[in-house]
Amino acid sequence: MNKVSVVVYGAETICASCVNAPTSQNIYEWLQPLLKRKYPSIHFEFTYIDIEQDTENLSDHDQQFIERLQDEELFYPLVTMNDEYVADGYIQLKDIKRFMKDRFPEVEDD
Repeated sequence: MNKVSVVVYGAETICASCVNAPTSQNIYEWLQPLLKRKYPSIHFEFTYIDIEQDTENLSDHDQQFIERLQDEELFYPLVTMNDEYVADGYIQLKDIKRFMKDRFPEVEDD
């Protein structure tokens, strides 16, 4: 069975350039049932990292993404899958589907 580690980096406050967008926590909660339903043959592991609070004991990889968010190179919420950038700011399903199709061409989505 294929495994995908999904990490959502975010914060309590909505980013300034993402007015009217869902919160980071909303995106995290939205992705879980959506991905499990859309790709039932894949085992997903979900992690939420609050970039303002959960900054201790993280991998160098996570720290690099947090630095890029703090330097405003990227916007939150930021979604990574298997440690690869998928989307940031205004998260759309098409970005998630594109990643899945590119990495798992054998998996059909509807």
